[in-house]
Amino acid sequence: MVGIIDYGVGNLAAIKNMLKYLGEESVITSTPHEIDQCSKLILPGVGRFDYGINEIKKSGLKKVLDYAALEDKKPILGICLGMQLMLEYSEEGNCEGLGWIKGTVNRFSEDMNIRVPHMGWNNISVKIDNGITNELNETDRFYFVHSYYACPDSSLNIMFETDYGVSFASGICDGNILGVQFHPEKSHKYGMKLLKNFINM
Repeated sequence: MVGIIDYGVGNLAAIKNMLKYLGEESVITSTPHEIDQCSKLILPGVGRFDYGINEIKKSGLKKVLDYAALEDKKPILGICLGMQLMLEYSEEGNCEGLGWIKGTVNRFSEDMNIRVPHMGWNNISVKIDNGITNELNETDRFYFVHSYYACPDSSLNIMFETDYGVSFASGICDGNILGVQFHPEKSHKYGMKLLKNFINM
């Protein structure tokens, strides 16, 4: 069963509905016991980094999630803000994240001559071949909406890259810890393919 972490932000129902369509049982949860019972976790999220991390800490979920990701080694997929929270620090709110992957979250700069936020459909380039990337290719299109992007310290943690006038990490990973900047639950057949891969990991 997949646990969809509820910390007060995120498109929880849409993720649950897509998992149901794929035939996967899931639960929206914020309780340690239910999280412990799940074989995989999804950390969704929309909105501000500082609000999201504060809600995780305030609810007591940080300790539970740290154990699940770092000790129990459960596969955990961060989506949009959920992915950004996996890094060490964000310029949005100038605050620390979960710190599971070394790196920062930076804002797209006006100097880049691009429209901010990055909103709409875009392609990905697969940089790491692991279970979640099976049968994904550069013609697959995913839905993005974000003003900040992940900057992992090591290129070994970049799972996907996307070109938006500048190239940025649209997916990150470190073993069981996986994150995508785009919204698979809004990306139709391509998002279904990625979530199916995650279920089968």
